[in-house]
Amino acid sequence: MKITNGILGVLFFTFAALQLNDLDPWVWIGIYGSIALLCGLTAIGYYVPKILLGSILFTMFGIGWYLPGFISWLQTGMDSITGSMKAESPHIELVREFLGLVLVLATLIWLYWSGKKYARDIPKN
Repeated sequence: MKITNGILGVLFFTFAALQLNDLDPWVWIGIYGSIALLCGLTAIGYYVPKILLGSILFTMFGIGWYLPGFISWLQTGMDSITGSMKAESPHIELVREFLGLVLVLATLIWLYWSGKKYARDIPKN
């Protein structure tokens, strides 16, 4: 599990770096960067359940925020969201961000589950 969490950390760090050309880069660099950090902490054995649970709730709120755009995309025939890196229509960016948050949520749930089993709590000062 440590290797999986380490790989996830590197993957989310890469996702954060790829956001530099986004319309709102600092939001997504912050989101993906914090997930990379949480993956790294869990990989080295530090378990931060309160931060993970708070992040899960925050991510669920974000998914709810983007859900209407995702549903609209489904109802309009699911146009390709991968045709080009530039979003030609507003729903393309909404769908990409929605799916990004779904990946974040899945990773946070994984970290909570895997960290709970094998990690130790960060000591309080």
